[in-house]
Amino acid sequence: MKTSVFLYPWDVVGDPDAPARVADLGVQQVTLASAYHSTRALTPRHPRRRVVTAEHAAVLYPPDSARWAGHELRPYPAGDWAPGDAYGEAARALAAAGLEVHSWVILAHSSRLGAEHPATSVVNAYGDRYPWAPCIARPVVSAYLVELAAEAAVRPGAYGVELESCGWYGFGHLHAHDKTAGIGLGDAAQYLMSLCFCTACREGYAGLGASPDELAAAVRRALEPAWATGGSAEAGRAAVERLLGEDLAAVTFDWRSGVARTLQETAVAAVRAAARPGFQVLLHADPEPYRAGANVGVEPAHILRVADGVVLPCTGGAAQAMLSPFAGHGTESSVLAANFNVVSGMGGNPAGLAEDAERARSLGATELRLYHAGLASDADLAAVAEGLRNSRTGG
Repeated sequence: MKTSVFLYPWDVVGDPDAPARVADLGVQQVTLASAYHSTRALTPRHPRRRVVTAEHAAVLYPPDSARWAGHELRPYPAGDWAPGDAYGEAARALAAAGLEVHSWVILAHSSRLGAEHPATSVVNAYGDRYPWAPCIARPVVSAYLVELAAEAAVRPGAYGVELESCGWYGFGHLHAHDKTAGIGLGDAAQYLMSLCFCTACREGYAGLGASPDELAAAVRRALEPAWATGGSAEAGRAAVERLLGEDLAAVTFDWRSGVARTLQETAVAAVRAAARPGFQVLLHADPEPYRAGANVGVEPAHILRVADGVVLPCTGGAAQAMLSPFAGHGTESSVLAANFNVVSGMGGNPAGLAEDAERARSLGATELRLYHAGLASDADLAAVAEGLRNSRTGG
């Protein structure tokens, strides 16, 4: 199985040893961020720094001003955390070490976009805006995301792209000094808190025969016990139907899945139109269509007809739940990439990589993704190299 590690450009730029260090792990590919959200990251081996603060969502290369002329929404250039063409500089260095480089593009996740253009954000049933979550039902947002996908994906030297957040984002979000854990919200309650009630979504619900005001009231009623008791652990589509009622739940499923399918089809088509033949397009995904977040909910049969494959979060014993729904829906060339966290300090298990890789292979995985070579300690990277040597994935 081909194996790729995730990297940021700042993990490579200014560290001449980084490309060889990555290649020595036994991987064949790097998935390199070209458009990324705000973050604070450690760089444990960089010769000049230890902490990088990316203050806002940005493209990590110079955006094409001609491409964006006339667009209401435009990507933000990076600040000093990724100046100039940081992506291009890192990509060239990695390619010189014999690594195949694919771009990594974050789409519907940008707090700065929501702060500067509040009308673009998801609005929950209580009227609260989520500035980190652009509403993909709004035409101006979807047009921006499609254009961003095409530009950020097809960077010089890239052989493919992984599109993250190519769908709905919602309540779940790692925010500065987050204070949301006092009420435990399970999968179903997270969905209700992620439903959007902006003007575009209200019109969408009405077009499917539901009163948006009644739907919002039903969401608030369904969540009320969680605020009183300290949380709700219910999970799954059936739990959403119990909380909201089958008819109203069906309206939300139909509206949101239709909007997400359209964005995914349009974004993939735009990337392919801009790329050379054979350019690989994958989506970070979850096989439950109603889920929101970085790994967007998809319909497995549909997405494998649209994209070349998916990257699925498999850490913590999730491989079967993630991989099995895609069985039988793709072609012989469809990519099912099992993504494992290998940063022990972030909940990963690099020592178990060989076992995890073999388990994923047995469940239909065709490739591996390892998150994240730039954040991992030396001990984590040593465990990764040993795990790849001890499995059949290293070559």
